[in-house]
This record gives sequence, C-alpha cells and structure tokens, in this order.
Amino acid sequence: MKSNRKAAEQAEQGPSGRAPFSQDPHAVREPKENNLEMAIGHEVRAYRKKLGITVTDLAAATGISLGMLSKIENGNISPSLTTLQSLSRALGVPLTAFFRRYEEPRNAVFVKAGQGIELERRGTRAGHQYNLLGHIDNNTSGVIVEPYLITLTADSDTFPTFQHEGMEFLYMLEGVVVYRHGDQLFQMEPGDSLFFDADAPHGPEQLVKLPSKYLSIITYPQRSSKG
Repeated sequence: MKSNRKAAEQAEQGPSGRAPFSQDPHAVREPKENNLEMAIGHEVRAYRKKLGITVTDLAAATGISLGMLSKIENGNISPSLTTLQSLSRALGVPLTAFFRRYEEPRNAVFVKAGQGIELERRGTRAGHQYNLLGHIDNNTSGVIVEPYLITLTADSDTFPTFQHEGMEFLYMLEGVVVYRHGDQLFQMEPGDSLFFDADAPHGPEQLVKLPSKYLSIITYPQRSSKG
C-alpha cells in the first residue's frame, strides 16, 4: 500500500521530484489595499540586493529593527513616511522608487475578429497569411508572447522552415497540415495541438486539406531596453 502511495506521489510530482505546475491559474492577489505594501516591500528588497547588502546591514544604516525590515520586505506592514525616507537615503534611491511597481500599468490588447495586424514573416509568400493578434512590450512577466493566426490557402512545392528562440504552441482550427519539428512529422487536424522548443527547425511540411488555419503562440524572454 505504501509503495502504491509513493508511486502516485512521484507521478504527480513528475520526474524532477517537483510538482509540474507551481502556479494556480485561478489564484487572486491580495485586496488592492494590501498590494501597495507588497509593492513597497518588493522594491525595498530588490534595491537592497542590488547593493549587495544584508537585512542586518540595512537595519544598521537606517536604525530600523530587523523584525520591522522583515515585515516591510514581506509586505506585512505599511511603513511610515519617516521609515520610507530612512530607507530612501540608505538605499540611495528617490522615495518615489518604492511605488514604481504599484503604479506600473498592466496592459491588455483586444482585437476584434478579422482585425489582427497582417504582416510579413520570414518565408511568408502568397497563400501564407500571418495575423498578429496582440503584442505587449515591457510587461511585468519578463516574457514576450506573440499570438498569430496563420491561414494557408494555396498549395506549393516548398514550405518555409523557421528556427528561433523560445517556445511555440500550435492549435489547429481548420484543415489538415503535416507539421515538421526537427526530424518528426505530425499530422495536425482541427482540435490538435503541438507544443515545442522553437530552436529546432519547424514549419508546415505538407498541406493535406486547404484552407488550413491554426493559432501559433510564440514565447521568448524579454530583453532589457537598456543599451
């Protein structure tokens, strides 16, 4: 019985011994009034670590107790203006820097049907239409996501092969396409999906049934805008 329970736990955790998904997609943040404390705490910790100093060092520089600093960094307390001024001087940042994360806008992009931005992608030719469904620069996740609606309407002897950084997810909506990833071929029909490392050569190998339409969602790390 114990061995069966252990095997079940390992199956849930995955081969690495860790739970495969660490984020609850239905989780909600603390109420709005508590988000300010969390934002301030995040910035205090970030600036302290950037300077390479410990909580003890910061406590000595500000005269704030270790317990109080710990509560501030964990967002468990609302620091007074006097406390924030002490932290500002010790960390060498303006007082407003502590509110940056709280005031940072969270963007959303809404695209009506048929209004995606049509663009040319490397290898695009007649019969291959790429519509970008949304794009958000400088978001807080550290990841860029590019969702495309790809429509294939004309057969051809050659097909573009792509190879780029990041991960890609395909979801087949209409038609039938044989899709290549590296040395593997996948016949994709409506409802099928394919998730892969985009660093391997990939692209439609054979158009079995036209017109074909699928979603392509590409993700890759966000690069700093600083030179």
